[in-house]
Amino acid sequence: MDVDKVAFTGSTEVGHLVAQAAAHSNLKRTTLELGGKSPNIVFADADIAHAVETSHFGVFFNMGQCCCAGTRIFVEGKIYDEFVERSVERAKMRNVGDPFDPNNEQGPQIDESQFKKVLEYINIGKNEGAKLLIGGNRSGDKGYFIQPTIFANVKDQMKFAREEIFGPVQQILRFDKMDDLWERANDSMYGLAASVFTKDLDKAMMFAQNVRAGTVWINMYDNFDAAAPFGGYKMSGHGREKGEYALEEYTEVKCVMVKVPQKNS
Repeated sequence: MDVDKVAFTGSTEVGHLVAQAAAHSNLKRTTLELGGKSPNIVFADADIAHAVETSHFGVFFNMGQCCCAGTRIFVEGKIYDEFVERSVERAKMRNVGDPFDPNNEQGPQIDESQFKKVLEYINIGKNEGAKLLIGGNRSGDKGYFIQPTIFANVKDQMKFAREEIFGPVQQILRFDKMDDLWERANDSMYGLAASVFTKDLDKAMMFAQNVRAGTVWINMYDNFDAAAPFGGYKMSGHGREKGEYALEEYTEVKCVMVKVPQKNS
């Protein structure tokens, strides 16, 4: 009861519990930075080499254990096959092993529970009909290491394309027209981050205005700044961290009104 404010970063499931506990105690204020299933749009006019490398980083950074990971990659049909092929070749070069070895890019999942959860989602993807192109199994015979995994021919309504996996699993979807692209990108209970790769700034800004996400990166991914507010829409939480907006979460507004008996001139 003596705590006035709680800031929580974690899963949406636990975020619900934090909000409930805050309401049942002293109605303390909360800021919640929760899960995500962030869309990453790659248009045909993008620098494909840059888009492949940056999208790879956007998914596999920290073993995929990143709330804003760009796991739903929508690639325009004209370059879909090339993007997929290049992404697979990049994943083949990803070294998995001891995270203290500077030659390795990827270490283990955080614990056995998360390790099993990621492998379960990979099996769900295979059973739903997505095409497994690389990975899909544990890496090595000990520890919680998982091979960099890529699926193609992923459909919007597949379970593993809608739920947060929190692991090294890249899902590549195809789009052929912009008419329903915004709707597809927004068809998620999450809204933490999004990105778009294109040389057309008007197209990029149109996407940024239409996507329901707290952060939108254009021709980049996972770029942060202490002055830039970070937080989500929808089930990705509420409130903002960093920047001036974050300071407002820790302040109260007070209005003081004084009756003056006579005007001083």
